[in-house]
Order: sequence, then C-alpha cells, then structure tokens
Amino acid sequence: MLDLIIIGGGPSGINVGISARRAGLNYRIIEKGVIANSLYHFPVNMTFFSTSLKLEIQDTPFISHQDKPTRSEALEYYRRLVQSFNLNLNLYETVDRMEPTEGGYRVFTDKAEYTAHNVVVATGFYDTPRYMNIPGEDLPKVRHYYDDPHVYIGQDVLVVGAANSACDAALECWRKGANVTMAIRGDGIYDRVKYWIKPDIENRIKEGSIKAYFNTTTEEIREHEVVLGTPDGPLTLPNDFVLAMTGYQPNYALFERLGLPIQENESCKPVFDPNTLETSLPGVYMAGVACAGLETSKLFIENTRDHGRIIVDEILKHAAAAAN
Repeated sequence: MLDLIIIGGGPSGINVGISARRAGLNYRIIEKGVIANSLYHFPVNMTFFSTSLKLEIQDTPFISHQDKPTRSEALEYYRRLVQSFNLNLNLYETVDRMEPTEGGYRVFTDKAEYTAHNVVVATGFYDTPRYMNIPGEDLPKVRHYYDDPHVYIGQDVLVVGAANSACDAALECWRKGANVTMAIRGDGIYDRVKYWIKPDIENRIKEGSIKAYFNTTTEEIREHEVVLGTPDGPLTLPNDFVLAMTGYQPNYALFERLGLPIQENESCKPVFDPNTLETSLPGVYMAGVACAGLETSKLFIENTRDHGRIIVDEILKHAAAAAN
C-alpha cells in the first residue's frame, strides 16, 4: 500500500510530490496527459501574469528571460522539476474512481488499480471548459482552447468572452490578419484582464479594428455563420471559426466519481478544511487551484505554493498519531 496517491501532474501535483519525496513517503503521481497538462494547452505565445519568482515552488529557482515567463519556459521548469527530483509520475493514465478500503482507498485508473493510505486531488480546472450549450457548439470549427493565430489568417473569427483568454485570442488573430468579432455578455471588457492587454483591446474596439457586440449572447452556430442575440435583436454574421473563450471549471464529474462532497452554493467548492486541506473524506486532500471551485480567479500557482508542505505535514502528523 502506498502512503499517497496524487491525482494530477501539474504544478500543484508536482509540488505535493516533491514534499512527499523529501518526507520519505511512498507516493505515486497519476496524470492523464503530459507533465503540466493544463499549461501545455495554454496559447503558444502566452506570457504569465505572475513573475517567475512568484511561480517558484519548493525553493527551486525558476529562470526566465524576462520578469514574466512564457508558456514554454514554464513547461521547461516543471519538466526539470520532475526530472531533477526523479518523481514517481505516471503519464497518460486517467483516474476513473476510488472507493474506501481497509486503511485507506483503492484508486482505479484506465490502466491499473492502486491502494493508498492518502489521496491528494490536484486536478486544476483548465481541462474542463464551460460550455455554452447552444446548437452547433459541437461543430469542428468551434474551439474551446486557443493555440496559435496562424490557423485563422484571413478567416471570419468570432471570439466569445471578455476575459484574458478572449482578449489575447482576439488581438493575436487580428494582428495576423483575421477578421475578428467579439460577443461579450457584459457591457465592457472585464476589469481583471491583464493591465497591458486591457487598454490594447479597448482601443482596437474603439477604432473599429475589432468589432465587439456588448450585452450579447451567442445563440446558434452554423456551418458558415453564427447567430448572436444583441440588445437590438438577433444578428446573423458570416463565420469560419468560433473561439469560445467562456472559461473553465474543475472536473466535477471526476469529483463525483471520487465521492468528494461539494458545497451547495455559488462557489461549488469541494468541502475541505482550509487549514489542513483535508476533505470530509479522511485522508483525502485538495491541492492547488481546484480548491476554488467555480471561483477560478481566486487561486493561482503563486498563492497555493504552500499546499504541498501543508498536506504532507498533516499526513505525517496522522501517521505519528496512529503509531502511538
């Protein structure tokens, strides 16, 4: 039986894994994709809002060319952490469910079964888009992840949303030659947009380079057009691609299969002790941004860097108490 299974091989899972290794625990990290899978799906040209200093974990320096690191620099950093600490990490293995067993839990994946005294859920939220649930959303031209503007050169592109991802996508696509329109539910660009991006997108909208429809919803997506619901009524526009930058959320379907209770309020946070990060399931802990539930703008890598230490200290405390 393992001391600990960590579900998720992103920054938080790696963080907990390093703490576990340093404490001499017998652990295993299980990741459904690549190392830092969520970060891997960030836009190719993305720059972080936080500085590399604030993103460092486990007192390991994060070296970047500029103050704020790029996506590629972050991927290199987390890869080096995994290799430098020789972490026990299974890639391309998906956790399906878990059930209580004597002294801990049995965790079932698509490749194996494991038993462990403790389980940490560090699954982030970027892997699960918030869908619009409208006709045509399943068409191949609809993307819930933005990667590179080269695909959209000379195309009619609708960007849905007004947060960081939407603004980045709209600006990059427009600068590479796409005809960009934005559909925005509110009456303006969100205040939380990066301070160097917000005036840029607002000025492009003001000058008419990027067309924006405010207080507008996307009602239907068709093969060659989209239907918007504007304050003046339905509007049909020609369209080649839809970038649905509508946000992301934790993997609640997985939480349900794991048996994790969820708060019945607007935040939909998992139920856990904020001091120990232990859930109402004994020996099961939450780590990283998944702790925020739907309040995805509250937690980041930089303000969850102590989760690994907190969880492993708690596990060691429980083990010492049981031994006595």
